[in-house]
Amino acid sequence: MEAKEILNISVDCVVFGYDINTKQLNVLLIKRFLESKDTKEILVDDYVLTGFHVYENETLDESASRVLKELTGLTNIYQKQFKAFGSPDRLLNEKDLIWIKNRKFSARTITIAYYFLLKTDSVDIKNNKYQAKWFPVEELPELGFDHKEIILEAHEDLKTKCLSEPIIFELLPDKFTINDVQDLYISILGIEIDNRNFRRKLINKKYIIPLDEKQVGVSKKPAQLYMFSKDVYEKMFQKNYLISI
Repeated sequence: MEAKEILNISVDCVVFGYDINTKQLNVLLIKRFLESKDTKEILVDDYVLTGFHVYENETLDESASRVLKELTGLTNIYQKQFKAFGSPDRLLNEKDLIWIKNRKFSARTITIAYYFLLKTDSVDIKNNKYQAKWFPVEELPELGFDHKEIILEAHEDLKTKCLSEPIIFELLPDKFTINDVQDLYISILGIEIDNRNFRRKLINKKYIIPLDEKQVGVSKKPAQLYMFSKDVYEKMFQKNYLISI
């Protein structure tokens, strides 16, 4: 039996990805394009978050996971539901109304927003049927619906969350340097961080494990590599900040 959509309830997914080479926090967006069948006039040409209607036979979390898998092919990725968006005028922009009429869903749709954390290189965007593209969170293109607001609120939630839980390690390789961690915090928080103070605090965390390895393939002096131990963290966990900046 084919799953039935709930036409006025959707999920929208903010997919954050960190590029360790450019040191940028990015968001994965998909192309929204529509042209007139008769005149070939371009009616809609912008970007949106990936999202879809909730099916009657699934939970909200299942809907979000399904949407992410369809876009990226990935499962078991860190996800957080952070807010519902239900303003009566959230989809009433002229281009949005054209899109809604074409896709035949309700202009009074309430969306439940999630964000996901992953590494940019874990997604194959070259062969993506949705024309997905990474954009730095500080350099967003023209967006449809209220998706700019959703992205900005997701970013604010991520800023708060990354100071109380070790979720940033979802965005880093399994093996990383102290500078990699610092660069990621700077990218997320948009602030300068004292290098010496940060390094001292981080290497004193028992769940940051030094490895008997150093960087390879770098032109400068190779740095010490570390890994994050989730097992050690969970055994030690207390409700305080992971790193005080």
